[in-house]
Amino acid sequence: MSTRLVILGLLRNQPLHGYEIKKMIEEHMGDWTDIAFGSIYFALGKLADEGFVDMIATERQGRRPSRSIYEITPAGRAEFLNLLRQVWTRPQRQHFILDLGLFFIDSLPREEVADYLAQKLTWLEAVRDHLAGHKDENMARGEVPRVAGAIFDHSLAHLEAELEWTREVLDQVLSGVY
Repeated sequence: MSTRLVILGLLRNQPLHGYEIKKMIEEHMGDWTDIAFGSIYFALGKLADEGFVDMIATERQGRRPSRSIYEITPAGRAEFLNLLRQVWTRPQRQHFILDLGLFFIDSLPREEVADYLAQKLTWLEAVRDHLAGHKDENMARGEVPRVAGAIFDHSLAHLEAELEWTREVLDQVLSGVY
């Protein structure tokens, strides 16, 4: 759903080709969404089949492959609003693969698990620091919408919670509770 929502949302402003959509996602959403490049073209084809976007032109520059330019249709605008409303109204519960590791924690030596948790802490701290710096850089740019600050803060709050939880579990592993 997120790929469709993003594509339709970006096409609301102007017709675009797939590479432009990819570039906008990377530049403006890369810190908080993981839309794969290949999924953009797949979704564009599906959205076109469903009548939510139209391919309005094909352009070619030099020896580069041709690019199809898409625009949103009236049905696509309605679908965008439908998807957007679903984001706001459908509760979302996260499932974490690490919880399966915890369930079977007694299958690994305590020291090995402690090493994994320490590595996770290092990684989480690096991601938090990167994201905090990237937030500052982005929010200093005039073209970045103010709501991006809330999006960064949301990710940072989750990272802080994950850091705190991981520290607690590591302490419990080291003390022999698990």
